[in-house]
Amino acid sequence: DALNYYEKQGNEYKVELISALEDGTITFCDHDTFTDLCRGGHIPNTGYIKALKLLSVAGAYWRGDEKNPQLTRVYGISFPKQKELTEYLELVEEAKKRDHRKLGRELELFTFSQKVGQGLPLWLPKGAALRDRLEQFLKKAQKKAGYEMVISPHIGQKELYVTSGHYAKYGEDSFQPIHTPKEEEEFLLKPMNCPHHCEIYNAKPFSYRELPKRYAEFGTVYRYEQSGELHGLTRVRGFTQDDAHIFCTQDQLDQEFKNVIDLSLYVLGSLGFENFTAQVSVRDLDKPEKYIGSVDNWEKAEQAIINAAEEKGLKYSVVPGEAAFYGPKLDFMVKDALGRNWQLGTIQVDYNLPERFDLTYKGNDNELHRPVMIHRAPFGSMERFVALLLEHSGGNFPLWLTPEQAIVLPVSEKHEKYAEKVLKSLENHEIRALVDNRNETVGKKIREAEMNKIPFMLIVGDNEEANDTLSVRRHGGEDLGALSPEDFTNLVQKEINSTLKSF
Repeated sequence: DALNYYEKQGNEYKVELISALEDGTITFCDHDTFTDLCRGGHIPNTGYIKALKLLSVAGAYWRGDEKNPQLTRVYGISFPKQKELTEYLELVEEAKKRDHRKLGRELELFTFSQKVGQGLPLWLPKGAALRDRLEQFLKKAQKKAGYEMVISPHIGQKELYVTSGHYAKYGEDSFQPIHTPKEEEEFLLKPMNCPHHCEIYNAKPFSYRELPKRYAEFGTVYRYEQSGELHGLTRVRGFTQDDAHIFCTQDQLDQEFKNVIDLSLYVLGSLGFENFTAQVSVRDLDKPEKYIGSVDNWEKAEQAIINAAEEKGLKYSVVPGEAAFYGPKLDFMVKDALGRNWQLGTIQVDYNLPERFDLTYKGNDNELHRPVMIHRAPFGSMERFVALLLEHSGGNFPLWLTPEQAIVLPVSEKHEKYAEKVLKSLENHEIRALVDNRNETVGKKIREAEMNKIPFMLIVGDNEEANDTLSVRRHGGEDLGALSPEDFTNLVQKEINSTLKSF
């Protein structure tokens, strides 16, 4: 009946769809004189739709195949209240303004090149400096927490990832092996840092007295994402993880996991991510083939994460099926300024890689035991974190992180000498600043400084030079009046201290 209905209309597209459906599961939707093939569900009547907006139209090949005819796809959205539609459209417009690809280009942070390759970001000087500040911020906290920095190569022998299990799980979807002139010798671009860190641990024997060992690395990894899935910095083919792996005894696991939670909360708080929940990702019990390792180890690891989350008072949910193939994890799900949820920072408990790499330590009974491994990355990846931070802040970074904290704007050429004196004073107090001494009006310089999201504009003219002061304007238009260079320095330091607390 369904086929007859559309064959009479000559609708080849609906006939093709129906031919692939199972008899008895085909449903139509009727409204007045309009009938359509529709899987459902449906609202009882159109009276429920109080607000409707057509968003865009685009060409689309039938069933996504470029060999098929191109049709027109119409995008639209409806809401039960006009107020909800208005709020949604405002968020869409705000999201466009905050798009990290747009801001990254305007603020000169990063770029991409077709000649370099899709999904391989190039960090420009301002972006590289910003990223370095993020790395130094975490390195300082990690040092206090007892981490040791290590460095591993960008490639590894294929056998390394066969041992870890990564090749079996991801090999087909990764960059293909690199063949050397030596017969049967194969290397892979590094898809994960953890196998390398296991081999660093294996470089010497350990006693229980030397544990835990905490190895940290800003390690660049490579994964072959499909070109259609690439998106700015949030989905790339080469990215740097703020990776660390902790090797500890079973008795140390609970405290070590809680210490990592503390570090992750410090990172999120210092960068303005205050609204978040925790997600405990565990196995899908109906699909045991997705995971490696014993059931006993999985149960111990899952319970250890839940215990730590409860003891830290985290608001958390347990989500089956979202665990990594080698172990369960705790993810921080952060809500950004636009109300969108993002996964930022992850902590994983792993009993499996220590087994696969035969990692051991000598216990107080003089016998060899297997350590437990914790994987953690508070940023996740530097690329994705910068993208989310850009969109969350709209490019208005915390003062301690922003590329330029102040710009000195001389009113005319005769004030340039005083502007340079102010600049030197700021630099002596480790305030990042520059002088705009172009032959432009102060008004134009202010507008461009606003567009570049520089937190403070310091205008210097006759009065300021005579009184050894600065006319201080905050990004956004607030006039702070005349301040001495010393008072301005204290203001900057106070604002930095209010957001960047010590760990």
